[in-house]
Amino acid sequence: MTAALKTEQGDFNVEEVDRPEIPHPDWVLARIRMSGICGTDLRHWKKEEPELVHEIMGHEVAGEVVEVGSNVKNVKPGDRVVIETVLGDGTCDWCRVQQYNLCPNLYNVRMKTVSRSFAQYLTGPAEKFHLLPDHVSFEEATVLDTFSVCLHAIQLSGIKLNDTVLITGAGPIGLGQLQLAKLSGADVIISDVVESSLQVARELGADLVINSEKEDVKQRVLDFTNNKGVDIAFECAGGPSMPVTLPQAISCTRVGGKVVIVGGFDAGVTTIPLEWQHIQMAEIKLIPSASYSFWGIHSEMKMCLDLVAKGKLNAKKLITHTYDLENINEAFKTAQNKTQTGAVFVALKI
Repeated sequence: MTAALKTEQGDFNVEEVDRPEIPHPDWVLARIRMSGICGTDLRHWKKEEPELVHEIMGHEVAGEVVEVGSNVKNVKPGDRVVIETVLGDGTCDWCRVQQYNLCPNLYNVRMKTVSRSFAQYLTGPAEKFHLLPDHVSFEEATVLDTFSVCLHAIQLSGIKLNDTVLITGAGPIGLGQLQLAKLSGADVIISDVVESSLQVARELGADLVINSEKEDVKQRVLDFTNNKGVDIAFECAGGPSMPVTLPQAISCTRVGGKVVIVGGFDAGVTTIPLEWQHIQMAEIKLIPSASYSFWGIHSEMKMCLDLVAKGKLNAKKLITHTYDLENINEAFKTAQNKTQTGAVFVALKI
């Protein structure tokens, strides 16, 4: 099969490699049709990581089933599916209660199996394959991983009707968070430095948009909330922005409010000075949110699929660019340089 392999420089070479085979009777092989580029992928772009050289990356994916193991009942060859790529070891205490996003071996397992979508074929456990309704396109389905991350954060937040919310970062995660917060009955403020992303936020119903490069975010938030601050802030920028955006989110949160940390960190120690006395005295809750899994008896990805299928979440609005796999490096450049390109969510046609 054709696949994009990481190079020593951190970009990709498109090469021919062996196609994966079904390793267990309850696993499925799919022909990938579309994959997405997310913020996590971009944090690895042009970064020298010896452990990832010649590896297949990617984890936002939809395609068609081509082969199933002898025990598989939920899908069959020819079915259109979205593939959930959060996979733990299946043996730990967290996997046992469907909190596999917290599995201590999560990345070791998923990187060797389901998180390999920049290629023509992928195999994984049957329960990770969700049937797509005919009216949900492969492109839309690639955004479901993003929406699932947002839904997990929303549910951890305990959001309520008429809450006021701040979202820092108007990338795919932030814009997904915006849509879910609006669905939950909240008034939503969103901030970013990319004007094209803020325009998408306006079109998706944001009550206030703030260009944090040109405006005082805290003052705009206080003006909007009658000097109280927001009930919940979602930090959705992550990465190198975190030393600015996390303190900013905290400063905009009311006494007794919550800050949900959705944006990702790089591995290792990240030092971010915070006003810990204020956080303690104001009883502001810091809530880390990691990926997604089940919430109660429901798969969070399946919940998001249902919301897209019913027209309650808009995936099409986020998809700004589509490239063929052969042009993956150009696709990453477009996604990285969003101020110039206007990119939000960039998809790869496999």
